[in-house]
Amino acid sequence: MSWLFFKVKRICSIVAATLLLNATLVLVQSASVQAADAPDLKLNVRSAILMEASTGQVLYEMNADEAFPPASMAKMMTEYLVMDEIKNKKLSETELITTTPNAADVIGSGGLLALNEQATVDDMFAAMSIYSANDASVALAERIAGTEENFAKLMNAKAKEFGLSDKAHFINATGLPRADMGKYAPTEVQGETMLTARDAALIAYNIIKDHKEVLKYTATPSRKFREKDKSPMINWNWMLEGNKDNTNFKKYAYQGLDGLKTGSTKEALYCFTGTAERNGMRLISVVMGAPKEPDRFIETRKVLDYGFNNFEFVPVLNAKQEIENLKTVNIKKGVATEVPVVTQSELRIVAKKGTPKEQFQITAEPLTDESKLVAPIAQGQELGTVKVTYGGKEYTTKLVASEEVEKGSWFRLFFRAIKDFFVDMFSGKKG
Repeated sequence: MSWLFFKVKRICSIVAATLLLNATLVLVQSASVQAADAPDLKLNVRSAILMEASTGQVLYEMNADEAFPPASMAKMMTEYLVMDEIKNKKLSETELITTTPNAADVIGSGGLLALNEQATVDDMFAAMSIYSANDASVALAERIAGTEENFAKLMNAKAKEFGLSDKAHFINATGLPRADMGKYAPTEVQGETMLTARDAALIAYNIIKDHKEVLKYTATPSRKFREKDKSPMINWNWMLEGNKDNTNFKKYAYQGLDGLKTGSTKEALYCFTGTAERNGMRLISVVMGAPKEPDRFIETRKVLDYGFNNFEFVPVLNAKQEIENLKTVNIKKGVATEVPVVTQSELRIVAKKGTPKEQFQITAEPLTDESKLVAPIAQGQELGTVKVTYGGKEYTTKLVASEEVEKGSWFRLFFRAIKDFFVDMFSGKKG
């Protein structure tokens, strides 16, 4: 009897493995490549890209993988690292930071801080994000890493963590060229700060994903650095929606735009990473190398208009949805031999407006790790994956058990094995 039991158990294992191997279901076989099909927007810039902020989908690109100096757009990485320190409680928004010689001497935008002057992290972060202040950026960097060069090393490490291109490189916290750093130029970190448009978009994507509170600062049209100051810091971002009533900037103001970072140097020309949200969809745009300051905003409008006018979120899968051809997943050692499965969460994809459902390729399969398909099974337990392919990219959500399945008794499992053995045997003879 024991021989028969183990023989049957082995046969059942082979059958289960076969079922798992062949359980992939293709419902629709069609795909669409969005970015490659985008029209020529006739942009007067060196490079550009448009990305949806929640998924990272690229909706438009032009020369997006060639590296250029980003100027102060490099401060987005400085912002990310500072906000990481605050989130990890290594830095407090109310902490007073003392201005170092490097911070006090740095040239370019800013010029707010005197040597040994103190200001809070919050005020310095506002100066960096609103006024693109180089002095505040250096002061924050030195507070975190000891020296600006050490901070640049942290920036480069984070670039690798983000999966930026091998062209992405930082030499300081500001985006200034090496020649403008004088005696404070780094000695161990070589080269110049360089980014591709795709790199800049990915930094913005990570900031919005991990530290969306940055928009509280970047959306501010103006703010005084000190209460006693006669004039406020004016945001270099003319496109802010908050500028819609500003006489000087209202023709550039863009509905829903609340960030993110401008930049300009002689080498970089005029650059801008923008972000705007409309009807629940947030887009990230990057333009690099516009010839004049207004051009970076005029060209950004073209890019964002293309996105908002042509794309929308499509609910491809609903939460707790049953997949027609994979309604159940086979399990072992349960009171039942299979368990109903549904999607864990909804899956929305940014697609061109009016895209037919046939454009989405959907595949579903159970987990390949058999050890996770053994009773007892809890309701909501992951048992498989649904994958949707559109525009050359894949998007997934989990398949989970819609009900629990208790572990079967030894007696039940033994006689089930015997039954399956004889069913297989007679089925084989019939075949």
